[in-house]
Amino acid sequence: MNDITVFQAFVLGALQGLAEFLPVSSSAHLSLAPWAFHWPEPGLPFDVALHVGTLAALLWYFRVEWVRLARAGVNILATRRVQTDDERRALFIVIATVPGGIAGKLLKDQAETAFRAPALTAVALIVMGALLWVVDRQASRARVASGMRWTDALLIGCAQAFAIIPGVSRSGATITAGRALRFNRSDAAVFSFIMSIPIIAAAAALELPKAIRVSGITTPLVVGVLTAAVSSWFAITVVLRFVQTRSFAVFAWYRFALGAAVLALVAARGG
Repeated sequence: MNDITVFQAFVLGALQGLAEFLPVSSSAHLSLAPWAFHWPEPGLPFDVALHVGTLAALLWYFRVEWVRLARAGVNILATRRVQTDDERRALFIVIATVPGGIAGKLLKDQAETAFRAPALTAVALIVMGALLWVVDRQASRARVASGMRWTDALLIGCAQAFAIIPGVSRSGATITAGRALRFNRSDAAVFSFIMSIPIIAAAAALELPKAIRVSGITTPLVVGVLTAAVSSWFAITVVLRFVQTRSFAVFAWYRFALGAAVLALVAARGG
């Protein structure tokens, strides 16, 4: 991890927290900010360390839900059966986590190098923005979370796997998949957020020790993690209230604008 200032860590933490749950790609913002402003590249371990703040916000916001799911998981292990709604939900989260875990393991090297190319990030922002807009506009609102099947969870999990490419957006991909499967906006967003906890926790557990081993527990690292926690909580609150009455169109237009700006900057710099 290269040396960054407290201010830079604050900005990166805010970008991580806000963009993780707004469907605009936190990885895109974290990879583009140093490139655009000529800051030192903090590296993937620092980016993942910021997810500790995101994880804290998720666990706090959905604390009641996660206590129920944890109990359901224990019941599944004890009885070897899935009977209640909570037990089915816990199983679906496990199923949805598998594709992302496989993608992260197989494509880790590319995630740190080739996938962080600004032009690729810009294209991913635009393409996924278009998918989000079209799917959200055309999808009905007929299904609720209680009607989810294991195949739905697997498909949403496969969508999460594509988020290893900056610009795709984990929340954007999974919400888009949920809407394509005709879940209403609120339930699609809630499942997207809850299903992110295992994979975020696993990534943080793997990469945080690397960040600490390289530079120690520095002030910028602490500032970044705390900022990510606060901004994550804010973003979760905003999104869940926003989608009760409005579509995801505004996020799609933001993605178009950001992607176009990045492509213009790439062209101006000659790549």
